[in-house]
Amino acid sequence: MSKGVISKDEDYSQWFNDLIIKSDMAEYSPVRGCMIIKPYGYSIWEKIQATLDKMFKDTGHVNAYFPLLIPKSFFSKEASHVEGFAKECAVVTHYRLKNDGEGNIIVDEEAKLEEELIIRPTSETIIWNTYRGWIQSYRDLPILVNQWANVMRWEMRTRLFLRTSEFLWQEGHTAHATAEEAIAETEQMLEVYADFAENFMALPVVRGRKTPNERFAGALDTYCIEALMQDGKALQAGTSHFLGQNFAKAFDVKFTTKENVQDYVWATSWGVSTRLIGALIMSHSDDAGLVLPPKLAPIQVVVVPIYKHDEELANITTFVNSLKKELIAKGISIKFDNRDTHRPGAKFAEYELKGVPVRVAIGSRDMQNGTVELARRDTKTKETVAQEGLAAKIEALLEEIQANIYNKAADFRTENTVEVNDYEEFKRLLDEKPGFLSAHWDGTAETEQLIKDETKATIRCIPLNNKQEEGICIRTGKPSTQRVLFARAY
Repeated sequence: MSKGVISKDEDYSQWFNDLIIKSDMAEYSPVRGCMIIKPYGYSIWEKIQATLDKMFKDTGHVNAYFPLLIPKSFFSKEASHVEGFAKECAVVTHYRLKNDGEGNIIVDEEAKLEEELIIRPTSETIIWNTYRGWIQSYRDLPILVNQWANVMRWEMRTRLFLRTSEFLWQEGHTAHATAEEAIAETEQMLEVYADFAENFMALPVVRGRKTPNERFAGALDTYCIEALMQDGKALQAGTSHFLGQNFAKAFDVKFTTKENVQDYVWATSWGVSTRLIGALIMSHSDDAGLVLPPKLAPIQVVVVPIYKHDEELANITTFVNSLKKELIAKGISIKFDNRDTHRPGAKFAEYELKGVPVRVAIGSRDMQNGTVELARRDTKTKETVAQEGLAAKIEALLEEIQANIYNKAADFRTENTVEVNDYEEFKRLLDEKPGFLSAHWDGTAETEQLIKDETKATIRCIPLNNKQEEGICIRTGKPSTQRVLFARAY
């Protein structure tokens, strides 16, 4: 045990939960299955949101907002969509409470809605009902809209930042004149997600397509990025869907083409959620606490003064204020923890737990020698460096830490990705050395389901860079032309 956090080798699930609670990221809500995201956890989401929002806008997208409540009848218009979400929907049936005369608040039975309202599990239906009024001609296309919102999917088994009944996300919903434009949009947004995961989260991902069994409800094709967590389980980190004309037909969204012909609009949707924070924790952190990539760390540098007298603190503060200006000018966030209610050792432990990438310790002797102690969270190493040029040193160190965290995760994925040709070995590896298993599959939904039932492993994706090779399905022995990626997953 360290800081009240169990070792991840002893109980990975409890380790994950301990880190979230002890690092002050989130806590359980009075509402079953929901969570309260505390300021430190929410500040990570804000950095994720700000970065992605810029990436979306750089690719021509704009933000809008659509209602939380969706008429139930909207869901019945796209059969596969309603089937995919029916068991997860929270339903609003009444619009008023009343006092029962005995001091209790009850639902007013006379205030029943004429039509039940669904708390959005996703917004395709309300958005495509809206787009019908926005689109008449090819001149109105494309529509490139994104929404930052909360959604609700009534989960029976929940975990903080991974699977909660209510969660935060963004959902893009775009409309196009041709299938080719919609497919290009779907592929572009997948690459935006992959770029963000790898270059900001320091998380290597596999770009791929979902099998028909695993596609989004109502999609013709679902693209995804899949990541490998430290316990060998996979996590879907983002999806981008080519919806074809399904929702346009369901909601009668037609447009007049350049050739003056009526046609249905082509659609996409794509999204990531606060589950990314769960991925961030599980892919990088250790038994001492969070390990945050500098680009997403709320505090990139913390300075801890070590002093005995107010005069010593005053001298240190003068130096730190100067350093702070330099770092802020470079876009680096810094916290000067001069609290007199905590000893330096307690502060060191706190910021190690919170995953702050760089810690600077400075005392009166350092002020005399013109030095500071510089500690990095990823390797837990320390060095004494000169105060002169410290801002530039920290800037370079943050870049080095970002790269090191990514490389460590990439090496882990490589070491835990195995080609398998035998079903018995496949099952043994899932139990003994979990990870990505690259194996042949005969392409049928029946075999995919059979493997899932027998092993609890699913096809995470058909990698986009797959090489074509002759082989036989590990389960049925039938011919196969390419390998797919299997894993047990969150």
